[in-house]
Amino acid sequence: MKKISLLLLTILSFGSFRLSAQVVYSLQQLKDAAGKNSHQLAIKEYQVQEKISKLKEDEIKKYPAATLDGTYQYNFKLPDITVPAGALGSVKTGNGDTQLLPAQSSNFAVGQKGSYNVGLNLYQPLSQQFKINTGLEIDKTDIKLIQKEKEKTVLQLGLEIEQLYYGTLITQKQSEAEAARLELAKARLKDAEGALAAGKTTGVNLAGLRADIAGEEQSLLKLDIQVQDYLGELSRITELDLTGAKLMEAEPDNSVPEPVEAYKSSSFGNPDMEIGRLNKEKALLGIKAARQSNIPDIGIITGYYVQQGSPVLPPSSPYVGISLKWNLQDLFSNKQVQNQRVFQLKQAEESLIYTKRQIDSDIDKTWRKIKQSGALILAAKKLVAYRRDALKEQQDRQIAGLDIKTAMLETKLRLSEAEVNLYSAQLSNVIAIAELRNLAGQIK
Repeated sequence: MKKISLLLLTILSFGSFRLSAQVVYSLQQLKDAAGKNSHQLAIKEYQVQEKISKLKEDEIKKYPAATLDGTYQYNFKLPDITVPAGALGSVKTGNGDTQLLPAQSSNFAVGQKGSYNVGLNLYQPLSQQFKINTGLEIDKTDIKLIQKEKEKTVLQLGLEIEQLYYGTLITQKQSEAEAARLELAKARLKDAEGALAAGKTTGVNLAGLRADIAGEEQSLLKLDIQVQDYLGELSRITELDLTGAKLMEAEPDNSVPEPVEAYKSSSFGNPDMEIGRLNKEKALLGIKAARQSNIPDIGIITGYYVQQGSPVLPPSSPYVGISLKWNLQDLFSNKQVQNQRVFQLKQAEESLIYTKRQIDSDIDKTWRKIKQSGALILAAKKLVAYRRDALKEQQDRQIAGLDIKTAMLETKLRLSEAEVNLYSAQLSNVIAIAELRNLAGQIK
């Protein structure tokens, strides 16, 4: 007996440990986990860093470009330069004779067989500074675009988690009502089997009652599968193992939403609106850059070279000058580039108008959903109050010994159904408010 008692105590202790060790997650914990583990956010962050690196790369183009070059050449045959006698003319000498210049034919070596030169060149662009600065503004706009896309991803992840979180809680609540229906169906079958065994009735459809039980079990299983699917999606987004985990019960949000116009005004901060404005700004900068491409490339070039092997050139020399490059064909092709940028600008403007109207329409739709949820909540509260009164009456009948078990179970079922409808309406209202905040670009 002692061994059996010890074994039972061990099993109970282990069971209570498992129960106490069950992890409970709140909505904020799930959001934090998604923000920390999301690969989408990691990709956006790497894209931001990539654009920042691109900005730093383009900033370097503002400063002098230094090039170091050198060559070495070995000549197997070197021709001589021959200067015939008298090639440079002649002069009179003091004794009256004529002296040829040179006096006799002379041979001069062109250079050495092995020759090399090394040079350091610096080029400082001048006229292209305007286009370079415009390019830097485009790079900065690209950084802002990626940051807004990251912000949009954060909002979408948060909304998706809220929808799954509250959807799971609603389904779990529906399971409670379904379990009550199953209990009632089993009680009816038991009463019918008892009445049939006592010979009190013969017209009992036992197969139909058993079918009702099977149907309720099937419905309960479907709800359980739906909960598992919700938790599976939450696990995918947050990268948490939610097997056997429990979601913290959510308190209905009783806060009154702002007027619909307030959300429409705030929607200018919606990431999609910000992205549309940045695309418009980028298109304007593109037009500016295309016009600046018509400016000729003027800059200062300076350097220093060292050479050996050519007697004609100095062994070393610094130099400075002005460089001019102008591709005249660009005057014609840039016109078409400007046209392309103008069409991109028009697309950005149309997209901005369309996005604003779409967001306003979605806000109106979500606002109607909130109003409808509010009406459903009021109706559900009224029904819950009546069902509780009915349960109290049934409990009074039970105390008086006038109660039938199935009648009590049926009353409890009706109350459970009313509470589920109230809970569902309240959480649906919370989801709608979250969607409204998301459309307004508000991060909660």
